[in-house]
Amino acid sequence: MKNLFKVVAFAFIFVLGTGAMSAQTLSQDQDRPEVVAKKKADQLTSQLDLNGDQQRALFRAYTAYESNYKKYIVGKDANNADVVASKKKYDEALKESARKTLTEAQYKKWLTIEKL
Repeated sequence: MKNLFKVVAFAFIFVLGTGAMSAQTLSQDQDRPEVVAKKKADQLTSQLDLNGDQQRALFRAYTAYESNYKKYIVGKDANNADVVASKKKYDEALKESARKTLTEAQYKKWLTIEKL
């Protein structure tokens, strides 16, 4: 009977610990490129009156941008020539994706919003 009580108590403590761990991972997921890109695409949808195809294309562009930015730029020396070149490359790739996706009026408004 004592062993059964110990097993039940251990299982209860284990379940409580797992709940706390999952709460921690939810806050960490907010920094993922997909989450950041989704927020940005939703924000731009209301500001630029995007249709579904435009929203999906910008989501993909921002996902790639955020992923590359975190991998090659964040945490690196901002004065390093390679980092500066990478930043310029990814900024230009995002601009090009936006230019291809948006209408001329939307693109001009996007440039004023983004200020890349």
